Amino acid sequence: MKRFQALLVFAAVITTGTSNTSMFGERCSRQDPEVDECLLRSFNSLVDYLKGGAPELGIEESDSILIDELSIALGGGPDGYRATFKDIHASGVNNMTITNVRSDLDTHQFQLTLYGPHISARARYRSSGVLLLVRASGGGDYWGEYDGVKAKVYFRGTPYTRNKRTYLKLQQLKLDFSVRDIQMGVENLQNSNAVLQAALNLFINTNAQELLKEMKPELRRDLAAKMSHFLERILDQIPYDDWVKD
Repeated sequence: MKRFQALLVFAAVITTGTSNTSMFGERCSRQDPEVDECLLRSFNSLVDYLKGGAPELGIEESDSILIDELSIALGGGPDGYRATFKDIHASGVNNMTITNVRSDLDTHQFQLTLYGPHISARARYRSSGVLLLVRASGGGDYWGEYDGVKAKVYFRGTPYTRNKRTYLKLQQLKLDFSVRDIQMGVENLQNSNAVLQAALNLFINTNAQELLKEMKPELRRDLAAKMSHFLERILDQIPYDDWVKD
């Protein structure tokens, strides 16, 4: 599934290390006082490898992810504005890099800070209700350009033994993100005209951060669920003692 490869970059990046050092980078010693710097190098090495696909992990090359659906609601009552975005394709995620790693190897906890210069999104949307004192029911195409994307991913695992090797079982994963600059809008509107489309786009761009805030809860849940699923797959394949030694 090509569209999920970019998510796998996030998920697999925190499982560095096998005997193939060109793929996973160096093994990191828990005795090293700079172990987080070692993990940072190894994780980014794996990110670079996954950008070209990793058939041995079931990952095909791709630069986009798919989010099935997100909804927002502005205002209450029967005329409150509501919009649903479907088949959201986000591209540019592969350009994200890990800028910082914090770990507690005694409790098997990891926090990654990631940065991406630019992500583009396209989707179909439908809306209902009143916006800017005008009934804005209908549908069309949504576009978004996001600059300066920062994300934090936290996960915790529990070690277990299988075939005399140590693996991690994912226990918890959380994430959050922010965007420095946003441009977004709608086009090809149904049941609309050029004046309403211009008014909608002015409202959307003037309130872009607030609209993103409305989208965040669903978006975080969706991304966390997808990342957890793929991370579980990768942790099941790569022994923990292949990427952390001693």
